[in-house]
Amino acid sequence: MPEPERPEGPGGYDPVGPRPHEAISPTGQGGAMDLALQEAESLEGTPGPAGTPGPREKARSLWSDAWHQLRRNPVFILSSLLILFLVVISIWPQLIASGDPLQCDLSKSQQGSSPGHPFGYDTQGCDVYTRTVYGARASITVGICATLGAALLGSALGGLAGFFGGWWDALLSRIADIFFGIPVVLGGLVFLSVVTSTTVWPVVGFIVLLGWPQIGRIARGSVITAKQNDYVQAARALGAGNGRMLLRHVAPNAVAPVIVVATIALGTYIALEATLSFLGVGLRPPTVSWGIDISNAAPQIRNAPHMLLYPAGALSLTVLAFIMLGDAVRDALDPKLR
Repeated sequence: MPEPERPEGPGGYDPVGPRPHEAISPTGQGGAMDLALQEAESLEGTPGPAGTPGPREKARSLWSDAWHQLRRNPVFILSSLLILFLVVISIWPQLIASGDPLQCDLSKSQQGSSPGHPFGYDTQGCDVYTRTVYGARASITVGICATLGAALLGSALGGLAGFFGGWWDALLSRIADIFFGIPVVLGGLVFLSVVTSTTVWPVVGFIVLLGWPQIGRIARGSVITAKQNDYVQAARALGAGNGRMLLRHVAPNAVAPVIVVATIALGTYIALEATLSFLGVGLRPPTVSWGIDISNAAPQIRNAPHMLLYPAGALSLTVLAFIMLGDAVRDALDPKLR
């Protein structure tokens, strides 16, 4: 049935308004409606306040939005610069320390600061400044390698358990519970006491062995949440295989919590290495480690406190830097904290 004719005002203006299938068009009379339409058109291409994207601006992804926020976070900038400095001196310690950390002179035992030796000497007459600088190499190496190993192993096992579920999920969950029940320090005393190697790899292996269940549990929960999203169900309905869904759709959207936990855990692993070295079962001489120097300086804390102050301060500053970095990354990747 044809629509009834509607009255028109002067100049073709429809006083009743547009029909449901018609778009609002200018009246040509220069009235309030034309002014509102012009303002709406001009606002479409205008960015929103405080850097928020306008209607025509392309929306940022999770990672680009996180990077946009991290660049403006002073905690992230400060911790990143400090970590970069620590990584550089762990690779090239001779840039700021020209001495040999293993060259000692017993005649200078426990002497204080002197020209060219600002941190003084330890019990064996070794330069505390040089040993503090060279000690960063072992701690950074253990922290990075242990974090990568625990993150890869935990993400793989936890992700598979969360994606497939069933008996595989139940088996890995019970295995993780067994590792959770092992005290870290006691396990290190038992496991590393029978190792005779003086390299960092036994310590790295032990930390990975006891560190993957935490990251695995985070990865499992994140994958379970991601696989319930509509785009994963749509990919499954279109015939996508398990491998494609896991690698293309689930894993990229479940990796953010793993990165946050791994970043914070890196500082914890450095502190754990120093604790085990302090107890005599971690790194062993001639490896230069902050934990070894703290252990040697502890009995002389009253007579020569400088022996303990500088390696302990370097260790605390390193752990703090990685924890601050993890907190900044968590704030950027967690939408609930924005």
